[in-house]
Amino acid sequence: MSYADPRPQPMRRQVEMPSSFAFRLLTKDSIPDAIKKSERYRLLGEPDEAESVCLDILQVDPDNQEARVDLILAITDQFGRERRPRVDLAMKVVGELTDEYQRRYYEAVVLEREARAHLDLDTPPVLVFLRYCEAMDKFAAAAAIRPAGDDSAVIRWNACVRAIRRRQLQPGLEAEEFVEAWARDGQ
Repeated sequence: MSYADPRPQPMRRQVEMPSSFAFRLLTKDSIPDAIKKSERYRLLGEPDEAESVCLDILQVDPDNQEARVDLILAITDQFGRERRPRVDLAMKVVGELTDEYQRRYYEAVVLEREARAHLDLDTPPVLVFLRYCEAMDKFAAAAAIRPAGDDSAVIRWNACVRAIRRRQLQPGLEAEEFVEAWARDGQ
């Protein structure tokens, strides 16, 4: 038995996006100013706009590492709204960084910001604790190869420790339980 409406349906016309809605490319000369705009949008709490600017930059300069870093930060600024798909996208962009230290550092940043986003959700505190621990492991790995004078990974490590202490987060699951719990949470 068919549940389709037996009455004739009017023909629907496929509407195409007008060509005036196509993306326009930036000029390479405008990239430094566009980077500044991206940073400004992030500071104004407009990560969607910052992300858009970074995507425009990467369209004309796919190897621009500064735009990739800004893109990672803009995406992680959005974790409170739409966490899971954004975490995967941020990690994908992290994997495209060419510098090993930056890859390690920004992978840790993504994990730390994901943990922070979970604080506002109904995520069990033990899982938030474990995500902070993962971030701390990555910050330690980044600190081990950090450039001279760059203690960013140490600063973020300390911020994770303070967040754990302030919220009195504690361990409680074995590693295997942790992996299973996160898999269920992400579904």
